[in-house]
Amino acid sequence: MEALRASYGDSSSDSDTDDLSPAVSASANSGEKSIAGRESISLPPPPLDLLDSIGSTGSVDFYSTEPGVRVRNFPHVDGNYALHVYIPVSIPLLPKKEIVYFLKRVASVVPHLHLVEADVPLSILCKDEQKLEHALGREFHISLGRSVPLRVHQINSVVSLLRQKLQFQKRYWIDFNKWEGFVNDDCTRSFLSLEITTSGLSEISKQIDAVNEVYKLHNLPEFYKDPRPHISLVWALGDIRTSLKGAVDRELRKLRAGDCVQNRIFTSKFGGIICKIGNKTHKICNLPDE
Repeated sequence: MEALRASYGDSSSDSDTDDLSPAVSASANSGEKSIAGRESISLPPPPLDLLDSIGSTGSVDFYSTEPGVRVRNFPHVDGNYALHVYIPVSIPLLPKKEIVYFLKRVASVVPHLHLVEADVPLSILCKDEQKLEHALGREFHISLGRSVPLRVHQINSVVSLLRQKLQFQKRYWIDFNKWEGFVNDDCTRSFLSLEITTSGLSEISKQIDAVNEVYKLHNLPEFYKDPRPHISLVWALGDIRTSLKGAVDRELRKLRAGDCVQNRIFTSKFGGIICKIGNKTHKICNLPDE
């Protein structure tokens, strides 16, 4: 048991994924409430010193309240480890430049925004477009289940059942085609995200159902009843969905006036599912590059 604990890090250990994966992912990606040509080229991940310089937290079970301060999304309990099941996503190079421009415009009218997992305000990063582009080169997440605490004796069973249900997956395309604002369950944090409403939605919904089955068998809280898969890019304290919606709508109106609105913001190819428990990453399924 001690060896198992050592391999997963400290109890209630942070993880280097964001809670923005879906939604009270999320992270970013797990459980946030809503307001409401295929690209495959991407840059390599940003260098570690760059991420350090913008205050990357690399955590699922923490969120920032101010620079240098983090608060747990759920209380620390000895013997618990943060569980996060997600699809990793990288933003291709050309759409990344357009996203940088869009985020700069939103940040100019909505204060106190931060890039996901970064403590430095987005307004500061926007002063160095190249650094912001590199920061967006990190891995983002589509959460397939809530980020929840998992007991040490449940780890092997959860991983085994996830692989049993999700091991054999076919490749498909994911279209991120809608800017959307989300808020976490207790309305303490808002997110500006890219939602999936067309291609990929059906496949991801089935994967969420499979993860829910595993969670239910382990008495873990299931995902939201009507999940809206997305990746979250920026966050702010409090419920600022109205401000985010206003800024997004204004920018979209400008793009429409210039006939610049596209059917999709970017497209990603599904490449696998990851289960992160504490400090340890488990590949649930992995599709090799074609």
